[in-house]
Amino acid sequence: MKRATKVTVSFLLFLAPSFFGVLVFVLLPFLDVLKRSFTTAVTGQFNGVQNYKAIFTNTAFLLAVKNTLRFTLVCIPLLVVIGLAIALPLSKLKSAGAIKSLYLFPLAMPTATIVIVWKMLFYKQGFLNLSLSKLGEWSGLWGNIYKDYLGSSAAFWVLVFSYIWKNTGYTIVLWLAGILGIPKELPEAAKVDGASERQCFFWVMLPNLKGSLYTIVILSFLNSFKIYREAYLVAGAYPEQDIYLLQHLFNNWFVNLDLDKMAAAAVCVGGFLFAVIMLLQYFWDRRED
Repeated sequence: MKRATKVTVSFLLFLAPSFFGVLVFVLLPFLDVLKRSFTTAVTGQFNGVQNYKAIFTNTAFLLAVKNTLRFTLVCIPLLVVIGLAIALPLSKLKSAGAIKSLYLFPLAMPTATIVIVWKMLFYKQGFLNLSLSKLGEWSGLWGNIYKDYLGSSAAFWVLVFSYIWKNTGYTIVLWLAGILGIPKELPEAAKVDGASERQCFFWVMLPNLKGSLYTIVILSFLNSFKIYREAYLVAGAYPEQDIYLLQHLFNNWFVNLDLDKMAAAAVCVGGFLFAVIMLLQYFWDRRED
């Protein structure tokens, strides 16, 4: 009994610093934001759900939500599939573990440097248009191209490309960790029983990669909400409407001191993120059972 009590006390003492930090820097500030979402910004008077009505009838908020959801729904499947497609052949190389640092190189690149590269590449008179114009001149199929990729609907796909390029590295590393963690005896036994490479992949490898898939989806989902720096530095606070994200909206509301709308929107976004993570956890637990 004393031993169990001692272990419990040690466990609580171990968790105490982390719990205190989360309480002070996350939970209490969020509770304050929750309170502010029901009050006016200037007087602090209670006004019910008026702030929530204001944001759900706000055109900019609806546009930002639509673009952010679209970006997330496009990027996460692409990132998962591309990372797995690259990790599978790499897992068969003996030097796969030794070159992991190369996969993570894009994450180490400063955002400002990446933005300069994107501007040089996708600008109206950038390298991409210059290359396409030269190709058209050489082939005789088209003339000069001066498409403004960052000032048109193509900006969305530029942002998608930026996200995929920057985050594929850690996705590959996580897939490799899962693939290399599968006992070699499992696929070998399946092949002995007559299974093809395709059957080994779908019936032996994929079921053992569920943990990696769950981790990748969660991290990719959270990182998809952190693409704001690239979008802001490339196109400013009011970019082309296809890349006007929630982070742009929060930044502009903060500048305009619309703190009541910011609080209501923050509660909605936080609740949505929490709900999605809990939903993924629920499906994960069901598959484990």
